[in-house]
Amino acid sequence: MRSWFAFTARDTRDLLLSLLPTAFALWISAHLVTGVQVSSPFWLLASAGVLAVGDLLVRPLLGPLVRLLGPLVTVVLGVAVQLLLLHTALTAVPGLELDSLGALWQVYLWTGLVGVVVRWLVGSNDSRWVVSGLLRHRTRHVGDGRPPGLLVVQVDGLSMPLLQFGLHSGTLTTIARWLRQGSHLAEGWRAQLPSTTPASQAGLLHGSTEGIPAFRWWDPELRRVLVANRPADAAVIEGRVRDAARASGRTGLLAGDGASIGNLFSGEAAHAHLVVSTSRAGGSGRPYLRYVARPFVLLRSLILTLGEIVKELYQGWQQRVRRVEPRIPRRGWYVLLRALTNALLRDLNVSLVAQALTDGRPVVFVDFLDYDEVAHHAGVARPESLDALAGIDRVLQTLADVADVAPRQYRVVVVSDHGQAQGPTFAQVSGRHLQDLVTDLLDAADPAHGTHPVVTTAAGEEMRGRVDVLVREFATPGRSERASTRHEAEPAAVHDAVVVATSGCTALLSVPDAPQGRLDLGALRTRWPALVPGLLATPGVGFVAGHERAGGAHEVVVLGPAGRRELVSGRVEGTDPLAALGPRAAVDLLRVMRFGTAPALFVHSAVDPVTGEVHAFEEQVGSHGGLGGWQTEAVLVHPVEWKVDEDLRDRSVPGQAPLVGAATVHDQLVRWMQQVGIRA
Repeated sequence: MRSWFAFTARDTRDLLLSLLPTAFALWISAHLVTGVQVSSPFWLLASAGVLAVGDLLVRPLLGPLVRLLGPLVTVVLGVAVQLLLLHTALTAVPGLELDSLGALWQVYLWTGLVGVVVRWLVGSNDSRWVVSGLLRHRTRHVGDGRPPGLLVVQVDGLSMPLLQFGLHSGTLTTIARWLRQGSHLAEGWRAQLPSTTPASQAGLLHGSTEGIPAFRWWDPELRRVLVANRPADAAVIEGRVRDAARASGRTGLLAGDGASIGNLFSGEAAHAHLVVSTSRAGGSGRPYLRYVARPFVLLRSLILTLGEIVKELYQGWQQRVRRVEPRIPRRGWYVLLRALTNALLRDLNVSLVAQALTDGRPVVFVDFLDYDEVAHHAGVARPESLDALAGIDRVLQTLADVADVAPRQYRVVVVSDHGQAQGPTFAQVSGRHLQDLVTDLLDAADPAHGTHPVVTTAAGEEMRGRVDVLVREFATPGRSERASTRHEAEPAAVHDAVVVATSGCTALLSVPDAPQGRLDLGALRTRWPALVPGLLATPGVGFVAGHERAGGAHEVVVLGPAGRRELVSGRVEGTDPLAALGPRAAVDLLRVMRFGTAPALFVHSAVDPVTGEVHAFEEQVGSHGGLGGWQTEAVLVHPVEWKVDEDLRDRSVPGQAPLVGAATVHDQLVRWMQQVGIRA
């Protein structure tokens, strides 16, 4: 009985403290809006109490209803409920008067804005307020008898060197605290070529990266370009890697009752939200209810989104004024996309993860893009990139706190899919884009009848794809949380002589009218004699890999400005083009060039042997997809009691024993799940 009274007292105290910020925001709003009269500040505290009680009563009643509705209807209904609760709070309390509905809207907007400003002034600008209702009751569900669970948080683009820097700089305070207190360990793992999100996330979630040579590529089977963040294409890719994984005895990391949130692929999860490969399936509005129906939560996210736009415009201007190099123009759609990713989508992901944890999903996997996309445009370790990384670190603490009150005893694992390398773009180094260079080299073969490559590049498209998924999911009515991969086919593109598909510091050149989209080096020399020599003679190009066939044997040849290397035989002539890229580069490149989706030519940018700088073929200061710099140095932070199995480590290079490849990390995660009883 004594413990019950102690718990009630604490709960009451926390509830009163939670009302003070809302009451203060209402007090400021009442002074700014002419249509509201307040006789005493006490009544504003009572009004805040009405809002809190109304929130607790209304959301359980709406739950069964929105389960049958799509996310878009849930948003509309949630905003209407917020306004209704606010109207009730301002009219049911005796000491308050509201003159009009116009005044109601003004109070709603001003209260949300004041709340954001107050949290910024006290230094609490993370997403914790999104799940504050859960955390107020943090002692109610904690117990030693809870079944185990796993929360995997992917920090997109975080490299091991940057993690180490973030520990010292104060950027990663949550991870630093875990490591110093001894609850977690951190180690790097090597992301194989291509060091892209599609390949690594396919490996992490499904256990296979087979057939993924880049972020976008010419697909000889479908005879069109596949882009990993297009929903129909992501569904195709997921189907292929799922089949390849099952052939090797693997099942999806989230198979069963798991939850996939904000990812490219589902991982065979039963509950998929904001997942590219399932985005056209619609879904239940229930997971979004907490986010859209709680008073001022959605409004605050929208205000923070506008704040991110202002911040980006200022930071881009600062780079220009200070003449920071290398840099690229930061304007257009990127400004809005960054704002949505770093504010609205981050908060929405936090809410969805919190819902999955409180629902007791055995495994939850979420991807936060914030750092990766800002680093693409601002630079790998620039202040704005580190600020985005610090925001994700604060989210980690919030999610860990939610996990403490969940019905399962969740362990938290932090993983990245790749790192990033920095450098001036290829266009800045060579004076033109790669597509223009290839066009000129093809035209040189037949000046009278020039040929033109199909250009398939879009800088920052990964972020645009995630925002597109948000629009699709909220605009599509649905009645089930179950994942679906049924997508209508997209029309095939019209192609000329060569398809150029760029992915960071790599470019894939394919020939659609050739079998498998490939011509060997001899045929390429005959058809376009200036192509390969012209590429190698251009500043910013490091090497070109192609195919040679002699007597039925298939050799993969890497050509550099001063030498060549045969990957199958190991023969080197002149200067080894891969010498500066480490002892695993040859194995990685040979693996990709043996895919059925491999291009005729694999073009890789030059890599500075001292700084590790690369030159993206897209307009990106920070990039990944290839080799060099920090691109392949991914991160794994795991509970200290979970040891990495020695048989999974790669010891092919003397003195090194890392985990190599996302599929290997998948195997380790599955083994940990088996050890604690999450998976049989």
